[in-house]
Amino acid sequence: MSRVLVTGIANPAGSSLARQLKAKGHWVLGVDVLPTHRGVADVVSIVSPPDAPGYLWELRGLVAKYGTEILIPTMSAELVVVSEARDDFAPGVRVVIADPAPVKAAQDKYFTMTCLAAAGVSVPKFGLPSALGSVHDAMDSLGGPLVVKPRISRDGRGIRLLDRTSDAGVRAAHFWASLDDSWMVQKFAPGTEYASAGFRHGQHTDPDDVLVVLEKAVGEATRSGSRTVQARKVQDPAGSDVAALAVSAAAALGLTGPFSVDIRRLQNGRPAVLEVEARFGMFSAHAPGLLDTVLHRSLKRHSIGLSA
Repeated sequence: MSRVLVTGIANPAGSSLARQLKAKGHWVLGVDVLPTHRGVADVVSIVSPPDAPGYLWELRGLVAKYGTEILIPTMSAELVVVSEARDDFAPGVRVVIADPAPVKAAQDKYFTMTCLAAAGVSVPKFGLPSALGSVHDAMDSLGGPLVVKPRISRDGRGIRLLDRTSDAGVRAAHFWASLDDSWMVQKFAPGTEYASAGFRHGQHTDPDDVLVVLEKAVGEATRSGSRTVQARKVQDPAGSDVAALAVSAAAALGLTGPFSVDIRRLQNGRPAVLEVEARFGMFSAHAPGLLDTVLHRSLKRHSIGLSA
């Protein structure tokens, strides 16, 4: 049995990992900025936001108090700072995250798109608000409806679709006027959406690398008005164009360890990368081999995600 600290326990990615770990017989300390149901983990603790000066020391204090051996960060806002502290985080603690440089590349969504496009990896047309003029200019330049999102992920919050089909773009123009270059803009990809969850052992292909491709579908609306997201595993992911694209994206950024890639098909049917994250995603339970790989490697190495 391992003792594991999982951050972001109030979010789908963290709570899913905690449940998987407990089902495998491991002891779990769950932490988050937000209160959450205490049954998700063996112990739940509230911590400061990741940008607080003492955030890392709070985690180190919890590691020392509860004797945890593995730290798995899942909150987008903490990934860079945890990665930078990974190698000397605490004696005997394995931190499950990639090197700082690729984590930073994945953290800034505009920089992610720039790096992938330069490497020849398929992405939607994209840009920054300041370079695209008005919302109507942006739609004309990129070729259709737009998706706008914060450059630094807020764990999926803040993403908006802008079009001009219902009111000639009045609401889109109003929202556009509030944007600055802390946001990025992508052409909307209307086709099937996929979530790819993977683990890379190093910078070169390894037979033990793991990748699962999931097709996403929006479910029925809940009482709160939000819609559930369902996923089903794509058969033979190794032979799919989506799987090849996900691996190419992670490799282009230099990511090792766990990663997730959101992909959607363009109007012509070609898949394109929407974003990449250097962490376990919300659908990791559909790919149990990911967590098994982490636990197995944690027995051998001081830090998950180091280049081979």
